Amino acid sequence: MVSAGGPSVANGPVENAFADTVRRTGASLGALFLLQPDRRLLRLQLLSGAPAEFAAPWSQVPLTAPAPVADAVREERLVWVSSQEQMAHFYPRTAMALPYPLAMVAAPVTGVRPHGAVLLIWPAGRPPYMTARERGNIESSCRRLARLLEESAEGGAGTVPADEPRVVPVGTGRPSATQELAAADFVERLPGGSCSVDLEGRFTYVSSGACELLGRTADQLLGTLPWQSLRWLDEPVHEDRYRAAVIGREPVFFSACRPPDHWLDFHLYPDASGISVRIVRTGADPPPVPAPPGSPRGAAPTRAGQLYQLVHLAAALTEVVGVKDVIDLVADQVMPAFGAQGLVLSMAEGGRLRITGHRGYPADAVDRLDHLFLHTAFTPAGRALDSGVPAFFSDPAEMRRAYPEALLASGKQAWAFLPLIVSGRPVGICVLSYDSPHVFPAADRAVLTSLAGLIAQALDRARLYDTKHDLAHSLQQALLPRNLPALTGLQVVARYLPATRGMDIGGDFYDLIPLGTAGAAAVIGDVQGHNASAAALMGQVRTAVHAHVALDAAPDQVLSRTNRLLADLGSDLFTSCLYAQVDIVRGRVAFASAGHPPPVLRDPHGGALPVNVAPGPPLGIDPDAVFPVAEVPFAPGAVLAFYTDGLIEEPGADLDDSIARLARQLARVGDRPPETLIDDLLRTAGPGGQRTDDIAVLLLRRTPAG
Repeated sequence: MVSAGGPSVANGPVENAFADTVRRTGASLGALFLLQPDRRLLRLQLLSGAPAEFAAPWSQVPLTAPAPVADAVREERLVWVSSQEQMAHFYPRTAMALPYPLAMVAAPVTGVRPHGAVLLIWPAGRPPYMTARERGNIESSCRRLARLLEESAEGGAGTVPADEPRVVPVGTGRPSATQELAAADFVERLPGGSCSVDLEGRFTYVSSGACELLGRTADQLLGTLPWQSLRWLDEPVHEDRYRAAVIGREPVFFSACRPPDHWLDFHLYPDASGISVRIVRTGADPPPVPAPPGSPRGAAPTRAGQLYQLVHLAAALTEVVGVKDVIDLVADQVMPAFGAQGLVLSMAEGGRLRITGHRGYPADAVDRLDHLFLHTAFTPAGRALDSGVPAFFSDPAEMRRAYPEALLASGKQAWAFLPLIVSGRPVGICVLSYDSPHVFPAADRAVLTSLAGLIAQALDRARLYDTKHDLAHSLQQALLPRNLPALTGLQVVARYLPATRGMDIGGDFYDLIPLGTAGAAAVIGDVQGHNASAAALMGQVRTAVHAHVALDAAPDQVLSRTNRLLADLGSDLFTSCLYAQVDIVRGRVAFASAGHPPPVLRDPHGGALPVNVAPGPPLGIDPDAVFPVAEVPFAPGAVLAFYTDGLIEEPGADLDDSIARLARQLARVGDRPPETLIDDLLRTAGPGGQRTDDIAVLLLRRTPAG
């Protein structure tokens, strides 16, 4: 297999090792996901035990997604899910895509670097635990896969995942030709009908009794999918039963009516090679199920796979945050699901269509299509948005007939224009395009129309989020110092990182205030909460500290006076704060703390320890609080690290352990410039790059000449 980006890793050794892993673990379904070159997306590369169509909802998994394979790679650990109940609790989006009783493990494939993850699925009948031997076998297999991937890369085969997953047979024993003839004779003597389908769902054997019951000859059935050759089986509920048999590896039963009134019972018995089906007449005909009110006669039913895809995407769209997240999700999941090669997502602003995201279009084509008037004749987008009715064009000739002036600069050959409407209000338009003519069946049009409504809701929320986030960021930056003063004998650097989740304003702050020519006051703090009130209080604290520093107050007095001011203001929020006076000439630092984590001091010889500062209560709680002062030497070459708790806090971790870990990290990085040092400290902040709290860091280094 060769992808557009280069050769794939679907070579013999990797495939064989993967198949061996699935076979030795007894898994009914296996999948190998590989990291894409940008290290942000996992793409399904190899699959066994199910057709590739089943994997459509999870063929591409963002590394930040709440999914077992993403967690396994991001956290470098084996993820075990013992039941569907556990899956629904911890991974609801995955549970929607795989709504069957099963057990699952996701294991990272890691060698000299992370490569991806292996996913293994068992029927629900297996024990709800994993033995140490099983775990060891899986981890050993993953190390073997990583080694083969690295050898493949070293040999020049490349490690770029293929565009489509490759289905790998695990292999099962087969009877001899004589046994097959005897088995066929045995089946023909049984009452009713018998047939066999492979894991792709195609008929591989049909008995004469099955042909009679199904009303078709063997030539008409062999090699076909039941829901294509037998239109009365083209119902989501029937296809769902087949999916349940393939994934769950448990016997499944359902009934179906062959027109006009012949009810048949289907018994499905699956294994790793396919499904054996017994067909018998239903003893008592159940009453026919009436069609839903208003459903058009003869309309093609929606396939179960499309329904699962829609449900999965709906769940994913509820989790996106900003407009860029919506664009990435549509590009990564909607485009592959419907076979599109191009995407344009535009927002309606001021009577024009502003392109906010695109894929598969050259820059010059985007420039020509951007900021077109809504009512231009160059594109159907405006009319579709005005009417709220999607427009589908299967080839350029069809487009030309409806829009003679249409811009066909991109070279695309088919288009789906999906208006994005929220509560009757146009939000924008989503255009999916194809590199060759493409027919849009009624079922695809129905699913795309439904999907457009979900995208519209997500895009509207995302636009509101981005607006609030930009406002919050602007306000936050206005309240933080634009530049830190330059002081002789002192190197100073600071960083502020907002949380990567949530849309509110943080209350973290820092400052450095000159004290004549030979000293400075350093302050860092964290206001409780993440909203405009927290930001406003942060501004008041900074102003109060500046005012009291100007009066040449001692560290404890600066905090005491600021504390009384906040108590008088009657704010419901409290503030942690660490204040330090640095005497550059004498090489001494005096600290006072109001409930803030202690600073970490790295001495010139490389040792690092937290400074023992007895903290008083946070500001704004007790107007008569006392703030003890601690003084430590500050030798030339030493570094002081001030920080807010977002840098060190982790769920379930002890705060003292986290501070000690920061001290070890500061000692380990060596004697580097403060700019490099602070980047090293921030690089590991937040698991998987996700920060649930703001981070402020201020580093002071006394220069040898100071």
